[in-house]
Amino acid sequence: MKIAFCYESVLPQRGGCETYIASLARRLDMDGHQVHLYACRWDAAVLPSSIHYHPIHLPPVPRFLRPWCFSAACVHALREAQHHVSVGFDKTWGQDILYPQGGLYTATIAHNLLKYRQPWRRELIGGLKWLDPTHWSYRALERRQYLTAHRPQIIAISKMVERHFEEYYQIPAAELRVVRIATDPHRFSEQDRPRRRVETRELWKLDLNDTVALFAGMNYRLKGLEPLLHAMRLIPHPSRFRLVVAGSPEVRGWESLARQLGVEERVRFVGYCGDMRSAYFACDFLIHPTFYDPCSHVVPEAMACGLPVITSVHNGASELMHPPREGYVLEDPHDHEHLAWCIMQLLDPTRRAGCAQAARRTAALWTFEHHYRQMLAVFSEVAARKQAA
Repeated sequence: MKIAFCYESVLPQRGGCETYIASLARRLDMDGHQVHLYACRWDAAVLPSSIHYHPIHLPPVPRFLRPWCFSAACVHALREAQHHVSVGFDKTWGQDILYPQGGLYTATIAHNLLKYRQPWRRELIGGLKWLDPTHWSYRALERRQYLTAHRPQIIAISKMVERHFEEYYQIPAAELRVVRIATDPHRFSEQDRPRRRVETRELWKLDLNDTVALFAGMNYRLKGLEPLLHAMRLIPHPSRFRLVVAGSPEVRGWESLARQLGVEERVRFVGYCGDMRSAYFACDFLIHPTFYDPCSHVVPEAMACGLPVITSVHNGASELMHPPREGYVLEDPHDHEHLAWCIMQLLDPTRRAGCAQAARRTAALWTFEHHYRQMLAVFSEVAARKQAA
């Protein structure tokens, strides 16, 4: 098949959707499919050498208009092409398939407000959104994506996102396909664990006898770091429990909060981590009490590394878990007491070992190869439908 991908920037070192597009392109290329990329920027060094690039040049417009301009340029370029199927990611329209890895913008806004514990603050910040031209632009763009007469095939990244389509746009589940993100278990060789564990703990000044939890993300507030630091205060002290916070280098305010709560000695802010394998292998379990993740990559990756997981119902990746087998799923990340209780369960070495084994088994049931086969089935179905029309 000739398959077109449309995404403004494909720089896989930035992670997220851009890394995913590169992985999917490589796997399609292995099967002999012809991949075309419509983008403004890309890193050819880490993309398949056989990929066909179609540069999209955008005029200098405000950020909230860029998705409109990019989509219009892609529609124009695709009109002249003869692809079997075209795929858009996130804020694009006009393709045969839309796979919004970031979920619905409307749902994102609603869930972002949950990170504020006080109802009055949620109402205030929610009200201010209506003064933001970006908010109006993205809401209109989303309606253009999904509420047209000729709706594209939508792929939801989780059942949670599938429910959001029905809740916000009355699009029934029968019209969607659910294909969760997955990880390649071969990336996490167990032979590499002992060396990385020792080297990384030395770098982060952690004792080999410490029990270490990992918190990883870029948007610390949205991913639940504030309630996690409050929960740390409730963990009995002294103990050999430590928390590693990896991701964003912007930590000054968070270090201040840790000091105010009296937990600064038990928290290591390590900033950006270029190779997450080192972080997974250095730690004993993952804590991801997020307020919104359509389907976070860190959960299946951590499970593939044999790490038990604590996450929330606001994470589509929690659907992979069967608590308390692989860990725990929080109903409310703001419930500090319950979060602390979940952490203390995993401080028990026997329980943690059992959860670790279960996590690894569960991760093995849904790999990138499983994901790829489902995506390919959707591509083939849409291509056949398009040809018949």
